[in-house]
Amino acid sequence: MQIGIVSTGIYLPEKTMTGREIAEKAGIPVAVVEEKMGIRKKHIPGPDDHTCEMGILAARKALEKASFNPLDIDLVIYIGEEHKEYPLWTAGIKLQEAIGAFNAWAFDTALRCGTTVMALKVAKSMMLSDPGIRTVLLAGGYRNVDFIDYENPRTRFMYNLGAGGGAILLQKDYSENLLLDTVILTDGSFSEDVVVVAGGTIHPISSEAIAKRLNMLDVLDPEGMKQRLEEKSMSNFLKVIRESVRKSGYTVDDIAYLAILHMKKSAHEYVLREMGLSDEQAIYLEDYGHIGQIDQILSLELALREEKVKDGDLVVFVSAGIGYAWGATAIKWGKG
Repeated sequence: MQIGIVSTGIYLPEKTMTGREIAEKAGIPVAVVEEKMGIRKKHIPGPDDHTCEMGILAARKALEKASFNPLDIDLVIYIGEEHKEYPLWTAGIKLQEAIGAFNAWAFDTALRCGTTVMALKVAKSMMLSDPGIRTVLLAGGYRNVDFIDYENPRTRFMYNLGAGGGAILLQKDYSENLLLDTVILTDGSFSEDVVVVAGGTIHPISSEAIAKRLNMLDVLDPEGMKQRLEEKSMSNFLKVIRESVRKSGYTVDDIAYLAILHMKKSAHEYVLREMGLSDEQAIYLEDYGHIGQIDQILSLELALREEKVKDGDLVVFVSAGIGYAWGATAIKWGKG
């Protein structure tokens, strides 16, 4: 039984922040931001760019592109962030209602910036096991840029965080853009390295916590995290890519395009080099920043627009999420 991608959608806020503006806020050279961090500009939320709302806008674009009736959707999986319009709130149910998917049911899922790749695996498994699930919409938004303190050098590697929404429409027995295998690795030794200290049960939010900026993202063990990432991160990137391709019946030599998250330029180049890929076989998202789990959808849409992906190509989505989670999904694009 085949599962195919019928359509995708992307929403990007109009408002942007340049690398120079980031450098000024952080008190670091522009060259460090633009060349080392790889951020020329990034999209940031405007007053109406709420998290679920951006997912709704992206979902509508995906449905419109495919001329697809939302009443034919069986399941909505929300792939946006936990940071959304309201705390303790199931955004997928709101999204389902807003797009008119009245015959569907919905739930939220989260694996930080690895959510889209993980949700593709979950959706495929559910579609294969449940005859009543024929069409699934994955959609959500991201604006964790709200938690960045540019005066905190410990979070410098997250200065690329931006905002946007994305959506993927999947259908059973759809013969194009076939969803193949997904591989995910998680490592709990990183689980409390990057957190928003205040706002949970350990340290409830308070005026004192806000005054100390404990309501912003922080790195509790920067040196320890750096050492562990150097030991594991790149090798795990390569492992999930290789394994997803192998389990799909291909080799890394078959990869035509890598839809990879935004990260520092040297890491991006390292992954391409180790996979034997050229710069033309990926898009470095230096004009968009890191929109969390939306990066892979954005990269695919840009690649299709620039004709970097054609029928018959093997495309691989690659993700990494704080926690730490690495994931890759192989897709056989087009009709053949």
